[in-house]
Amino acid sequence: MTDGTYPPSSPQPEPAHGSGGYGFPPGPPAQNGYGYPSGDGGYGYPQAGQQPNPYQQDAGGQQWQPAPAPAQPGFTRLAGPDIPGASDQPDWEAMADRSEAARRKKKRWTLVGGVTVLALLAGGGTFFLLAGGSDGDDQEGTNAQPSASASPEPEDSKSPAAYTATVAGDDTLLRDSYGSMGIRLGPDLKLGPLGKRFQVVGKGNANSWGQSAEPVVDVTKSFTITARAYSSATKGSRIVMSQGDGESFSFELGVNEVNGKQAWIFRVQTGDKGAAATTRTVAAEGLTVLKTPTLVMATYDAEKKKIALYTDGKKAGETDVPPIWQAPGPLQLGRSKHHNIWTGPWQGALHNIKIYNAAFSAEQAAAYKEGKLGPAPKPAHAWLLT
Repeated sequence: MTDGTYPPSSPQPEPAHGSGGYGFPPGPPAQNGYGYPSGDGGYGYPQAGQQPNPYQQDAGGQQWQPAPAPAQPGFTRLAGPDIPGASDQPDWEAMADRSEAARRKKKRWTLVGGVTVLALLAGGGTFFLLAGGSDGDDQEGTNAQPSASASPEPEDSKSPAAYTATVAGDDTLLRDSYGSMGIRLGPDLKLGPLGKRFQVVGKGNANSWGQSAEPVVDVTKSFTITARAYSSATKGSRIVMSQGDGESFSFELGVNEVNGKQAWIFRVQTGDKGAAATTRTVAAEGLTVLKTPTLVMATYDAEKKKIALYTDGKKAGETDVPPIWQAPGPLQLGRSKHHNIWTGPWQGALHNIKIYNAAFSAEQAAAYKEGKLGPAPKPAHAWLLT
């Protein structure tokens, strides 16, 4: 499903060899330099000799290549159903079948006393994406509710080259469909199938992360971040995405325990040391989080100085905030930095991840969920599209 325009499917442009830049220091990487942890390892980082997110260019500067690391047996570009962590992902096909059956019942007409009446049957809710979930800028088949037996093609299906989730020649670098910022997958955040499309599945351990080469979100300006998420963790903090790899995060979106129960949360940091007093949080309480496919969206309005959280197109709440602290470091999938420690390893599935350089209104968030956002705004970055 697309917004009517097909993002390029060619490999992403790369920075000039040796030119430096954030995340790409000039010349050979220094031992234990920025982005290269010390040999004692730590939460979220492998032990000595394994770098969590190394980026290197070949002599011709043609594509990113990871530094030599142990091979990952069994991982292929189009991973099959036996990928590690596959047991943590939802049964998309079964959910789609159930939703399709419910949809048909909803449209059943009965004749009562000569008057045709629409039978609105209970239990006709839609399921996650394959059963009618839609995104605001996906304009093809806006109101379609595809069944598992008639799954739509990936968003680039009408272009000469079919949609690919990763950069050509690199199975562990997610392709940015709207920008040029790949996301490197850690050892236990695996690319896997989602019908004819793709998702990433995390095992909920210290290696269940993904990381861009540079910051993606300018937290001094308005933004919207969104993803479709399925959590199979029964407790603890589980982060969909965050930004920053220094002392603390700039923002984090995910799951946390609020008043003793799991809840979706959006939290921002307004101070540079991660103190509780300098964070602001919006939570969506009272919802079923465990094994419940959910469209989560968070916004920051730099003009109004407000953050808001939406689940499945509905506003969970908003709060006033001071300016967000601009933490150093790139975008993270599946983890967040707290007091210089990686936390919140993702357990479950993620896909349809998008970044917008504008704060959605409540009306736009609802329209996005229904696939009626319209041609604007466009994402600045997007990965694992449907």
